[in-house]
Amino acid sequence: MDIKSKIKNFPLTAGVYLMKNAKGRIIYIGKAVSLRQRVSSYFSGNVTDLKTKSLVDEIADVEYINTASEAEALILEASLVKRHKPKYNISLRDDKSYPFIEITQERFPRIFLVRPRVKRRGSVYFGPYVEPRLIREALNIMRRIFGFCTCKKFPKRACLDHQIGLCSAPCIGQISQRQYARNIRKIKMILEGKRDELYKALRREMDVLARERKYEQAAVIRDQMQAIGALYSSGPDVNYFKETEQLQQLLRLPRRPERIEAFDISNIMGQQSVGSMVSFMNGKPDKSQYRRFKIKTVEGIDDVKMIAEIVGRRYARLKKETKAFPDLIVIDGGKGQLAAAAQQLAELGADIPIISLAKREEEIFVPRRRNSLVLSRDSLALRLLQRVRDEAHRFAINYHRKLRAKNVFLS
Repeated sequence: MDIKSKIKNFPLTAGVYLMKNAKGRIIYIGKAVSLRQRVSSYFSGNVTDLKTKSLVDEIADVEYINTASEAEALILEASLVKRHKPKYNISLRDDKSYPFIEITQERFPRIFLVRPRVKRRGSVYFGPYVEPRLIREALNIMRRIFGFCTCKKFPKRACLDHQIGLCSAPCIGQISQRQYARNIRKIKMILEGKRDELYKALRREMDVLARERKYEQAAVIRDQMQAIGALYSSGPDVNYFKETEQLQQLLRLPRRPERIEAFDISNIMGQQSVGSMVSFMNGKPDKSQYRRFKIKTVEGIDDVKMIAEIVGRRYARLKKETKAFPDLIVIDGGKGQLAAAAQQLAELGADIPIISLAKREEEIFVPRRRNSLVLSRDSLALRLLQRVRDEAHRFAINYHRKLRAKNVFLS
């Protein structure tokens, strides 16, 4: 099979491609959002750059490695370039305009994104990275997971970063040197492209902690695995990780909400009242779990009692079937709807975090909190809640319209 025919079978997904000469030696490594489109462009006949023309003339074979996202491809590309030192990547490796990740060599290593003129003795460098935005994004996620220090000088007291969950505060002894070093090793494995090895190591660590009944520590490792999964996922998943992290902090939830269910009511002057429930998993609609409800016990206009009815029916059924509850419930409405829904959960003995979101001012109501929460319009947490709430509203209206159309047809 010639190269052009081989490339036609490449996937239209992110990854790293490795170009080889006639001797089988890797001469160039690159990353792509779409492997087939990117690699095909080298053989399109439109190449004008002399360096690229010289590269194409030498290519005898091309291989690829699939990745789950462009960010993972970026990390893998840099680690492979460092390992193989391909001929046509030399200019990239020598170009100091691209950023590197520096990990210092000290008792509690610090991590920086740098463009070094001279590399610091003892420090370990990863890169260079040709997409500063992507590697900065990846580094921010890694910091939220592992809480490494970025202070230029090691401080004597905890800084603001510790208070907002970005630093594990080794400066005041909040983390042992052994645990901090373990986290640094995990970061290095990510930057070296050792994803599978890292997952296996984390799984072993979590299993040992679980056997020793250290459940809180095992839960931390579980959360690290989920967060690393977000790093290795596509853009929307990374954004969802940020949204849920912010939502967890805001609402003081016991864990990041992976499954969120939202309820809404639709009726016209109390006629043909219906309810809807939508379910989101990892930030995406899970339509197999959507549910419609015809209101059975409420007459007239009473959204509060209608919400209570459908919430009660939903979780009474889940409890009876011994199925898992969601991580968060969102009610479309204000204090009244929230109180009615919360009462239903209490009567069922269902301990599920629940809030309501009122449309007019986008106020968030939380049980046992006197004042509502009003977030800035660009808040990531608010965007997530709005997305879920709006989908519940759309689903309820569509169901109501279908019933009305059906009744008109029958009459």
